[in-house]
Amino acid sequence: MSLFDLTGKVVVITGSSRGIGKASAIACAEQGAKVVISSRKQDASQAVADEINARFGDGTAIAVAANISDKAALQNLVDESRRAFGKIDCLVCNAASNPYYGPQEGIADEQFRKILDNNILSNHWLITMVAPEMKERGAKGEDAGSIVIVSSIGGLRGSTVIGAYCISKAADMQLARNLAHEYGQHGIRVNCIAPGLIKTDFAKALWEDEAAVAERNRTTPLRRIGEPEEIAGAVVYLASKASGFMTGQTMVIDGGVTI
Repeated sequence: MSLFDLTGKVVVITGSSRGIGKASAIACAEQGAKVVISSRKQDASQAVADEINARFGDGTAIAVAANISDKAALQNLVDESRRAFGKIDCLVCNAASNPYYGPQEGIADEQFRKILDNNILSNHWLITMVAPEMKERGAKGEDAGSIVIVSSIGGLRGSTVIGAYCISKAADMQLARNLAHEYGQHGIRVNCIAPGLIKTDFAKALWEDEAAVAERNRTTPLRRIGEPEEIAGAVVYLASKASGFMTGQTMVIDGGVTI
């Protein structure tokens, strides 16, 4: 068996109707996993689930809409995932919000709170919802599970444009470190992925300006921005036994920007 084989595993991915989340769901399904597609809209989520089922077989994916700002909706996501597949082996906290671009001093309180709630608190909620069953598996000597938080290189450096978002992503890295300590004794691994600029709808405001992208490419060692599929492989790695001795870490995938 491949170190990256996910046969028999169940992976729940938030924000997976497009971009990094969708690419990650497809990559996990390619490795044999059952996947739960989730975004704010049921129809968008279902479209991706249908695409995956058509490609990998009926029953590979289900769709459960959930707004990450709604704790009850997140609990329903967890409950429906277990109802369909019996368990959750890997949680990928990918969904995030960034309603403001500009200097920190100009952000409204409600915008700042939305960023912190959706990018940090919602991850905390989801993790505490899936951790108990992972602990139980660990106590039985089984593979407890893996938790993946999609952060950003914004959490590693300052910004005059997306400062609040960067603050939230730095907090996600610390959340992973804290929980790696708490859950390590149970065999649960908690890690972050920190992508650079990826060509997604979420980051469109940062890459649709041709002049800005040209400058970004000039200063990036690989001379280009990334594609969602180039983050998906890291999700597979962190969900699989290939990363069995890795926890509390942040994988930077940015074309070399931060070096």
